[in-house]
Amino acid sequence: MEPFTLDHIPTHLIAGVDEVGRGPLVGNVVAAAVILDPARPVAGLMDSKKLSAVKREALAMQIREQALCWSIAWATPAEIDELNILHATMLAMQRAVASLAPAAEFALIDGNRCPALPCPSQPVVKGDARVQCISAASILAKVFRDQEMAQLDQQYPDYGFAQHKGYPTPEHLQALKAYGALAEHRRSFRPVRELLTEGFTDD
Repeated sequence: MEPFTLDHIPTHLIAGVDEVGRGPLVGNVVAAAVILDPARPVAGLMDSKKLSAVKREALAMQIREQALCWSIAWATPAEIDELNILHATMLAMQRAVASLAPAAEFALIDGNRCPALPCPSQPVVKGDARVQCISAASILAKVFRDQEMAQLDQQYPDYGFAQHKGYPTPEHLQALKAYGALAEHRRSFRPVRELLTEGFTDD
């Protein structure tokens, strides 16, 4: 795939935007927006999925310290159930971009579509591997959501959230059947919906 250049964008206030958590059965879908500071570059940025947890956390700290600005936002399980996961993801991205200060003058969105934003935007397929500001956003979003799952694991250790991060692994599905759905589970996602309609009660 061809490298992506920023030469055609007539501003330095370019926000990279990415999300994490579309596939899990539990928790928020999380989006991050980052405007990097050319005077304080962060070395080693890449797709968060290709980094170890230790490296992600170290880079997340650097991004928070060295970026011109950054923001993390989310849409809740209730919003996901009401809107569907695509529209909830767009909402989380909108919230992340809206919270940037200074405001973005252009946004590059990982994927093939953009949310409605107050600034011009462009989707970038595989942007988290091709554009540094999107890589930075993917790292912040991933670290933030993983921390949320670690906290949920402490509250509900029987579900294994620290290991599977809420994704529908066999272990998660087994725990869901054994212990029921939590308030944090997404009722509109099929495994949870089917469980609830089969007569299991909420935990």
